[in-house]
Amino acid sequence: MRLLAPLLYTLIVWWASTGVILYLNGLPRRWHAALMGMATVLLGVALCGVAATADDTRVSGAYLAFTAAIAVWGWQELGFLLGYVTGPRRSPCPPGSAGWRRVGHAIMAILWHELALLGLGAAVLWLTWGQPNQVALWTFLALWVMRLSAKLNVFLGVRNLNEQFLPEHLRYMHSYFRQRPSNALFASSVIAGTLAAGAVWQAAAHPVATAFGATGACLVATLLSLAVLEHWFMVLPLPSEKLWTWALSVRPRRGV
Repeated sequence: MRLLAPLLYTLIVWWASTGVILYLNGLPRRWHAALMGMATVLLGVALCGVAATADDTRVSGAYLAFTAAIAVWGWQELGFLLGYVTGPRRSPCPPGSAGWRRVGHAIMAILWHELALLGLGAAVLWLTWGQPNQVALWTFLALWVMRLSAKLNVFLGVRNLNEQFLPEHLRYMHSYFRQRPSNALFASSVIAGTLAAGAVWQAAAHPVATAFGATGACLVATLLSLAVLEHWFMVLPLPSEKLWTWALSVRPRRGV
């Protein structure tokens, strides 16, 4: 029963934070600069939270570290969707591009985003280095690895590209995606993610795990499980966007 609370908390944070980012991104462009400024202030607060909880091994410390890491991650997600943290290439992939040329164009389209992730990851690592509370670091790493896997799968080709999540000013990103039933990487991604989630779930449920250890492991395990679920959303004929209809409803209809 001690795992139920962190499991539910992660579910709520995952659903609500995704929805809030999509909602904010759908607001008129004239608000985006102010939104990015406020998000950057929140990023500073979140990094302070990562530092403040690094030596806190209470159950509350696990929750706070997890929440701070989610807020750090949220900054780059919002920055990407607002168009401030993307890459030097802001145009569609040239027709006929294939192989390493297509890879190069795709990297240039998201280069600043990838460098931002490296910088944020390094900051979280530095703030938690040698400290007993590693929940923030493991949370960020879980998000980072699984998001990289998702990007690679979308690049190689999946059934559901979820292009409706992209705002109008990022529609060119769709040209770097491929739509096909699946790809050679997908099975390996899901198997690796499932094994990782299973290992962390095992640590969370271990009878000798402390309350702090079980809570932190459950938070990360639930996040990994949700990331695997998101991978399945990419290939199964399921309308996953229905989970965030309320957040997407603020966007103007195309052609209006």
